[in-house]
Amino acid sequence: MPSKISIANLSAAVDWTVSNGYVEYDRALDIMARRTAAIREGRAKELVWLLEHPPLYTAGTGAKEKDLLNSGSLPVYQTNRGGQFTYHGPGQRVAYVMLDLETRGRDIREFITHLETWLISTLAEFNVKGETRRDRVGIWVRRPSKGEMIEDKIAAIGLRVSRWVSSHGIALNVDPDLSQFSGIVPCGIRDHGVTSLADLGLPVTLYDVDVALRGSFQQIFGPTRLVEPGKALEI
Repeated sequence: MPSKISIANLSAAVDWTVSNGYVEYDRALDIMARRTAAIREGRAKELVWLLEHPPLYTAGTGAKEKDLLNSGSLPVYQTNRGGQFTYHGPGQRVAYVMLDLETRGRDIREFITHLETWLISTLAEFNVKGETRRDRVGIWVRRPSKGEMIEDKIAAIGLRVSRWVSSHGIALNVDPDLSQFSGIVPCGIRDHGVTSLADLGLPVTLYDVDVALRGSFQQIFGPTRLVEPGKALEI
């Protein structure tokens, strides 16, 4: 595990909030834009926001039109995060990570490594071995299929860093409708599939995942404090 990112003030716990119900994507973008501006200006604390979206596709700055295979099936949102096409929907835990990298080392590559470690540590809580690959973004699991070992993606990372404040973040497949990924080439990767904790035979709830995510996050990034969504998202 990489060393913990340096924290200017360990007493300044990161706000941690969880939204119930589905959050529309446009609303999430607006909240992230306002919160990251406030963090940058010293008017708000760092925030991790856990949520679910209704079914939709998002296109990152590297998305290729040919990778949208079924353009009429779901809403498609252009976004300023890095990466290509991905799917969000019910049963997938999205965590938007708004951290001040100005006080955390100004090292984006190290920050991404810590996000990967966060996901791998979370999966380990359910006895799932997540792995990274040099030539493929995200977190992968190996499993047997039809007499051979295959690798499927279980979690995605899509990030934006603007003036050293991060936004967007991670998406972990708990029990989404995996058939929706067939409408895109996820992250531009054609030769591998997508899986979830449920697909691996694990009856894990979003609440279970939230507990594991928070515990693993604190081991890597430092302390958090639980805040009600109405208060955390009002800026």
